[in-house]
Amino acid sequence: MSSTIVAKTTPLDPVGYGFAVMGAVLFSTKGIFIKLAYGAGVSTELLLSLRMLVALPIYLVILALVLWREDKWRAALTARVVLVSMAVGILGYYVSSYLDFLGLSFVSAQYERLVLFTYPFFVLLFGVWFFGDRMVWRVVPAMALSYGGLLVIFGWNLAVAPEGLLAGTLLVLGSAATFALYQHLAKRQMVVIGASLFTCIGMSTAALCAIGQNLALAGPPSYFNLPPEIWLYGLALGVLGTVLPSFFMNVGMARIGARAASSTAAFGPVVTIALAVMILGEPFTPFHAIGTALVLLGSLWFAKAERGARAA
Repeated sequence: MSSTIVAKTTPLDPVGYGFAVMGAVLFSTKGIFIKLAYGAGVSTELLLSLRMLVALPIYLVILALVLWREDKWRAALTARVVLVSMAVGILGYYVSSYLDFLGLSFVSAQYERLVLFTYPFFVLLFGVWFFGDRMVWRVVPAMALSYGGLLVIFGWNLAVAPEGLLAGTLLVLGSAATFALYQHLAKRQMVVIGASLFTCIGMSTAALCAIGQNLALAGPPSYFNLPPEIWLYGLALGVLGTVLPSFFMNVGMARIGARAASSTAAFGPVVTIALAVMILGEPFTPFHAIGTALVLLGSLWFAKAERGARAA
């Protein structure tokens, strides 16, 4: 190019990064609770709806409080803004979640979290393809390193427990891709109506979709006579795996942007792996160690290269 574009270095926002990190860590507990519930014989649709049954009242209360206290955001709520926010929420918290829940019925919690961990790559690619971002070619080797790590663990699973592996991998990759697209779209809605209001609208809509799906497939009797442990898993998924991390992640994303927020996800797989080994008894072999190390190193390299490109 004949001209040079000089961009200002974006100052580090520790609060924004802190919220994003807390969101990533809490989201990482989701797979553990899902696997425990599957072990108790719960269907994917019922479990997803239980998660949303717990979360929905909380979001509705917060939605009412935000609308009552924030005149600025209330004035911005046109019919179009509400409908778009609802659609984006369905994409990020219903479609993406459903694909992830389905994938966890085929693969381990550790592997699921590592596959989801590649969603920053989709964030970058979708930004380039659809939202006018420039391609950062220096991150390509980092992406290759992370996917090489996934291939190591995929190969081990293929030799030991191949049944359902490909289907589970594709489902979780689909979840990562849809969540990456959601992040770009959500950022634009949060500029208009704020992070809290958007989160409440999007999550409430997604919750209604999940509850409606289970009612259509299994009917109201599916909720009757569930043992307390199932409701406990639903409570944990609703609060620890949904409400708190969704607000933390969206507040962080509103402060530092989708691409920067996605780079904080490195904490998630470490927490998931530790919990999966200790609670679920999942194996952690040298192949898992090598594959995990490659995925984490690739993602950290990716985040560093991506931040450097933004500051250049």
